[in-house]
Order: sequence, then structure tokens, then C-alpha cells
Amino acid sequence: MSPDDDGSGLNEVARSEKVLPGVWRLRLPCPWPGVPHVNAWALSRPDGVVLFDTGIAGEDGLHQLELALGQAKMKLRDVRLLVCTHAHTDHYGLAGPIVDATGCELWMHPAWEHIRGMADNTDRALERRVEVARQSGVPAAALERYAESRKEGKPLIERLIAPDRELVDGVEVSTELGFLRAYETPGHAPSHVVLHEPESGVLISGDHLLGRVSLFFDYGHTADPVQEFLDSLDAVDELDVRLCLAGHGRPFRDVGAKIEANRELVGEQLGRMRGSLAGGEKTAFDTVPDLLGRENFNPATSGWGLQLALAYLDHLAIAGEVEKVEGTDPIAWRVTSQDPRG
Repeated sequence: MSPDDDGSGLNEVARSEKVLPGVWRLRLPCPWPGVPHVNAWALSRPDGVVLFDTGIAGEDGLHQLELALGQAKMKLRDVRLLVCTHAHTDHYGLAGPIVDATGCELWMHPAWEHIRGMADNTDRALERRVEVARQSGVPAAALERYAESRKEGKPLIERLIAPDRELVDGVEVSTELGFLRAYETPGHAPSHVVLHEPESGVLISGDHLLGRVSLFFDYGHTADPVQEFLDSLDAVDELDVRLCLAGHGRPFRDVGAKIEANRELVGEQLGRMRGSLAGGEKTAFDTVPDLLGRENFNPATSGWGLQLALAYLDHLAIAGEVEKVEGTDPIAWRVTSQDPRG
């Protein structure tokens, strides 16, 4: 999920499920339409458990985590190490309280500070998001409604906390399942990593791979998150993965098919962006109905669609296929006069 969302109530109650010996899925509630939960994963080790991801903060967040742990006959104090796959609110929001309560270390990728602006100063972060949306062509009335709806929102991160160890390529996490090796997989977020245990073929995938193919790029932090995501798919495709423990939804086994489905969806959506601009100059927001399909375009999906559209436009601009129209405000985009694809 995106770190820009705020909560107005939880959709369900936490629960846990044993997936393998020493491996528990902690299903924690989220407040977003279409995303009723996030998974944290508890893997046993001789002195307790390693917790992968946290769930959201908020007044009931830690209680929900403790409920899920209790169903698995564990307590919060059993957490000996916290590992976050990326710094989005549903995967990192409770990191501070967990570390405070247990004294454990936090391991996370060094690019985690992409979350800082949103968590440090929510008012300024909102102003930045509104200005990007304005420059992208979002109508003024919609901007006003968005800003008003977010004024009372909570960032769902209890407090910012830096990692004790940087989770970069090759770092290993010891559990009774085996040693899970970290692989950097930016795209969905600059801080994203997956963790792979080669003997069992288990992959903790965060939001890089999900059972339901759905794309999101955390726009505005790196030059080309679309290409980063595609390169990350290639990196995971090299691994022997027999079971994927994802950040949302149930575990799944057809990992190669999911990787290919993600590649195909990126290709399809890039094609829709090219087709949208082939009709003439458009703002980023003007392309969103074409990108999502007009039947899927509504107030609930428009913000997500704009994030995708902006990331795809930057990707196509780097490839030399599209360009900004100089002097336009809101910013208009057009196909370049010379198509680099020949």
C-alpha cells in the first residue's frame, strides 16, 4: 500500500494462521477500501520470533498485533528482531512501539527515509501532494475535497525510527526455517526488499509480488520506479521460489506466473499511456481514465491512478517517447516528434 493513505476505521479483526512449522501469518486489519488487511509474518528462532513487518499504527494498531500474536500463542515480548520489507505505513507503522516494548533491533533498507516527509510534517506533506496534483491537472474542486478529507487524517506511523542494521543485498536473517537472504527490489517503494530462504524456497515478498496482481509505484522519490520494478522482477525471477509469503492476501506458489503477469500488466498500461497521448496533448490526470479504463475510473481510484500515470510518464520520457510541453501549467504532455522505437 501507499504511505499517503490515512485511516478512518478498521475493516476487520486481527487473526493468525500457521502456514509452515515455525511460520505464522499475522493478518492485521487496514482501513482502506479493497485492502482489508496486511500480513506480518512471525518466524520462530530458538529464543523467540523474528517479526517481518508490523501493521499500521493508530489507537488500536498495537492491540491488533497483540491479538494476532496471542492467537498463535505468542506475546509481543517474544519478538527478538523486527525486519521491515519497506517503509510504508502498513509495513512499518508500528516499528517504534514494537522496538520500545521489546528492546529488539530493527532491520530495514537504508532508503527508508522516503517516508520521513509524510511522517515528520503531515501538513507540509499534504501541501506537496496537493501541489503535485494541481500541476498534474486535477480540478480545483477535487483538490479542495481531497485536502479537506486529509486534514484530520492520521499518518498511521507511531513515530519515525531508524534501522539498527541496513537491510541490503546479501544480508541474512537467521530463523528456524533457515537463513533468509535479502534482495533489494525497489519500484513499489525505494526501500523495498524481499527475503528468500533457498532450502525451502520460501520468499517473503512484501508488496513486490502479491497473489492478486496490482501495481503501485511510490512516485516522486526516484527517477524511474517503473524500470526499477521491472529490474526487481528480473532479480526475483532468478530465485528458486516455491512458496511466496506476500504482504497482502494468502500465500501462493505460482510465482513465475505472477512475475510474468506483472510484466504483462506494466506493458499493457504503458501501451494505454501511449494510446492516450496519441490523441493529443494531455495532463497526467487526463490520461488516468484511459490508463485505468473508464469503467474503473472514479474518485476512489483516481489518486492511485495518478501515481501510476506520473510514474509511467517519467518512464516514457526517459525512453524519449514523450515530453512535457514547455510553459504549460498544469503541465501538459505530448508524444515526441521522433518516436525512438523507430
